[in-house]
Amino acid sequence: MQVQNVLAQMRALAQSGRVESSAPVAEVNDVQGTDDDFASKLRDAVRDVNEIQQESSSMQTRFELGDNNVSLPQVMVAMNKSSIAFEATNQVRNRLLSAYQEVMSMQV
Repeated sequence: MQVQNVLAQMRALAQSGRVESSAPVAEVNDVQGTDDDFASKLRDAVRDVNEIQQESSSMQTRFELGDNNVSLPQVMVAMNKSSIAFEATNQVRNRLLSAYQEVMSMQV
């Protein structure tokens, strides 16, 4: 699942952020180089959630219009996938905001 990958990367970044002040500069630069990678993974995860939601909506509409290829259990599973994906994305957003607020409240 993309969200799990994002959470794992966030944990790795959080642990690498606790680098001691005597750490070499190259190690700090490696952490900074992951910003683009993290942003692209987060963007991809949000796009995946959007696709899941659109697919669920499409299946609901097709079922309501009487499409014989779409059954009620398929629609219910698609709706639950959509709900879980959105909730996971919302939890990631909440954790990112709390991490940002924590970093901003640190005294340098």
